Amino acid sequence: MTNRLNGKIALITGATSGIGLATAKRFAAEGARLFITGRRKDMLDAAVTEIGGNVTGVQADSAKLADLDRLYEQVKAEAGRIDVLFVNAGGGSFAPLGAITEEQYDDTFGRNVKGVLFTVQKALPLLGHGSSVILTGSTAGASGTPAFSVYAASKAAIRNFSRNWILDLKDRGIRINTLSPGPTETTGLVELAGQDKAQQQGLLDYMASQVPMGRVGRPEEIAATALFLATEDSSFITGAEIFVDGGIAQV
Repeated sequence: MTNRLNGKIALITGATSGIGLATAKRFAAEGARLFITGRRKDMLDAAVTEIGGNVTGVQADSAKLADLDRLYEQVKAEAGRIDVLFVNAGGGSFAPLGAITEEQYDDTFGRNVKGVLFTVQKALPLLGHGSSVILTGSTAGASGTPAFSVYAASKAAIRNFSRNWILDLKDRGIRINTLSPGPTETTGLVELAGQDKAQQQGLLDYMASQVPMGRVGRPEEIAATALFLATEDSSFITGAEIFVDGGIAQV
């Protein structure tokens, strides 16, 4: 590694598995002083051990404002600032129109919209000039998927947060970009098919057949793009949506 984040303070929400964990490992390897969050303490502790390096785990649910306040109080006390904020916590589930429930809507929008909004807003006192904010979007926000409309709508909101917030913060030098993965082999994705391994593999195989590159992505590939957005290599990129999707949203 090249220590591209040496001396930087980074916070990644939802970093106990998948893309968040892969990015946390990459950021730590590149020299960042790292804070990560997760909702489950056992998974959070395991992630901290796996990541290694200078990392602190904070148990927090991004949809709960009191948890965010406690998170930022700890970051302020221990590090004093945030240079890179990767807002990755979120999730969703399948339900076709006609079967969507209020519970599913509230859970998805709470995690993907409310949580993202207040994670960024409450971080503002700690974000200095030149800091980078990365929001996790999805190709689902730019295309149609059967039975996935609530999740897709929540990710479309993320894209529009970034293009509006850069105007709100234009005098502060804070960059905000949306990183939108395509199908990526993570626990969160395969569990959409349930717990049956054959069904999970069937979902991956189907998604791979839809991707122009003929395969699903790896979390490490998304992490590499997050690193690019976190560094000065992307210093003139803001308000953008960067697709890391094997071409699926481009055709």
